Amino acid sequence: MMRSLFIAATGMGSQQRQIDTVANNLANVSTVGFKKSRNNFQDLLYQVERAAGTPSSQNTTLPVGIHRGHGVKHVSTEKVFTQGDMRNTGVELDIAIEGVGFFQIIQPNGPTAYTRAGNFQRDQNGRMVTQDGFALEPEIIIPADTRQVQVGLDGTVSVLVGQEPLPTRIGTIQLARFTNPAGLTPLGKNLYAATAASGNAVVENPGVNGMGTLIQHFLELSNVSVVDEMINMIIAQRAYEVNSKAIQTSDDMLQTANQIIR
Repeated sequence: MMRSLFIAATGMGSQQRQIDTVANNLANVSTVGFKKSRNNFQDLLYQVERAAGTPSSQNTTLPVGIHRGHGVKHVSTEKVFTQGDMRNTGVELDIAIEGVGFFQIIQPNGPTAYTRAGNFQRDQNGRMVTQDGFALEPEIIIPADTRQVQVGLDGTVSVLVGQEPLPTRIGTIQLARFTNPAGLTPLGKNLYAATAASGNAVVENPGVNGMGTLIQHFLELSNVSVVDEMINMIIAQRAYEVNSKAIQTSDDMLQTANQIIR
């Protein structure tokens, strides 16, 4: 009975983590380019009291054994990089990635970061930057007298300057992809950092070798489904209640055992 108390406690702890993850997903349902998280759990070690296949007589063996579990543990929180819905904003520096890939972002005092959020702005120097002022890599500088910015599916950035009738090409937006994007580390600010688990970034022009393409005037929304997260919340809540009931039941059994000697 004492074992069941600790087992149920691990179950309550795992469901608390699940609720935390669901709450973070729901909090970011309106965050541009946000990718939902999911928890992965594993059962703990087992105490084997009798192994399967142990001889039960001279000519027979046990078909099944006896083992006791010790509960559950949380092993990882995984980002799910499925495509989010697209929203037409009409803003010329809003750019969505359709397919595989990340925008490359220059951090002020760190390595290159990566994002799916394409809601860019222009800073005082004309550079395309994120909402926090971090510049896009490779750097795109839009002339001050630009009246229109055009971004092609292949990442080509052209501008109409002054009264010129034809666009002038000023650069190309390149994308990065990873062998294991789930291995990226979220940094906040819609940014991710590469790790040994994600592998090195492979940089290509959009639409080349399986890389996604760019869509101007659109933003990729969060891939969080409110309905799915509400279902996950209900499941976690009920599982938490059941585990707490197991603790209560074990406590009642211990109380009954204690009362026998009175």
